[in-house]
Amino acid sequence: MDDPILTARELVTDRFPSARAAFLAGSVLTSRRTPTSDLDIVVLLDGPPAPSRENLVYRGWPVELFVQTEADWRSFADQETVKRSSPLLAMCADGMLLVDTDGLGAALQDEARQRLAAGPPPLTDRERDYQRYILSDLLDDLRGCTDPAERTYLVTHLLQRASELVLLVGGHWLGSGKWLSRRLAAADPEVHRALSATVPQAIAGDVTGFVAVVAEVLDLAGGPLWDGYAIR
Repeated sequence: MDDPILTARELVTDRFPSARAAFLAGSVLTSRRTPTSDLDIVVLLDGPPAPSRENLVYRGWPVELFVQTEADWRSFADQETVKRSSPLLAMCADGMLLVDTDGLGAALQDEARQRLAAGPPPLTDRERDYQRYILSDLLDDLRGCTDPAERTYLVTHLLQRASELVLLVGGHWLGSGKWLSRRLAAADPEVHRALSATVPQAIAGDVTGFVAVVAEVLDLAGGPLWDGYAIR
């Protein structure tokens, strides 16, 4: 396939000749690039076809297009910030600026970097207690589980929940899929290593090490919470 940067710039020129700005983002720009990496492209327009999202193949490259106006960009960024996970801010902060006809691209990239650096909204006490309750409940289920299939599902769900709790308590941005692993590895390498090392053992039937690591994560948030937990 052709050079990803040249291909992305050509696609933007072909499809969106009036684009005010465009960013290329994702693993394709890093050492993490794989044979299945795609081109994540954010395009800023003044109007239609923004807002829209489209998947396509261009010159052999799988492409994900995120087409927005400046107002759309801010709206999506605000919505994602409330959820404490913002792929849009990350794409624009860490991505490569392909097109910038009037300075909007540079301005949004600077804003994205500032917003990411400021971190997500802090965890409320109510949210913290809910996370503690969920993790405590799942741990109890795992301790008593005797079904191999159910154990696999419990371990994978606990892995996600525990990883998210570390990030939430530490004031870090969340992620999904591979990005959850990457964000946890950056925020707390020790916990990331411990969880990654004990998951295979837990799925195989020895949950002792995994349970201990998740219990340590719970302690970071204030400890287990089940008896007496209520939503009023």
